[in-house]
Amino acid sequence: MRGWTARGSADDEGAVTARETGRKVIASNKKARHDYAILKTYEAGLVLAGTEVKSLRAGYASIVDAFAQEHEGELMLYNLHIAEYGFGSWTNHAPRRTRKLLLHRVEIARILDKLREPGNALVPLSLYFNDGWAKVELALARGKKEYDKRQSLAERDANREIARAMGRHLKGRTRS
Repeated sequence: MRGWTARGSADDEGAVTARETGRKVIASNKKARHDYAILKTYEAGLVLAGTEVKSLRAGYASIVDAFAQEHEGELMLYNLHIAEYGFGSWTNHAPRRTRKLLLHRVEIARILDKLREPGNALVPLSLYFNDGWAKVELALARGKKEYDKRQSLAERDANREIARAMGRHLKGRTRS
């Protein structure tokens, strides 16, 4: 649920400015759940420029090719595309620049230990605003083999068919 509240900061005249609450999804990576087996998820903040935030609020972002890696003891997000802000000037940002992820030092150490295991990757699942702050949901994931993907599709189709049969049964209809 998303809305506006009177919680916020007071300006010079004492008026309270509105602050956004709730969760607003900007972009999601549906293909990541198909290509990877999700082991654990994390929520991280992003270091962004002003025009990037304005572009995100307009919904101009794509995380399809994005991935996270370690760089000098910190986690960085690569290939996240945030379109240039239309009303920006020379202060506009580069659309695919590398962005720093904000996590606690202990969390970073745990993630890096898991990333050093062969076959593990850190992929973003979704990009969203949570109470006005830009966040990214990261998944520690292991790549699926082709037969695992087919098995997941077959399982999903079977569950869908079971749900249809149960619905028909509950409504008193039978399939002929």
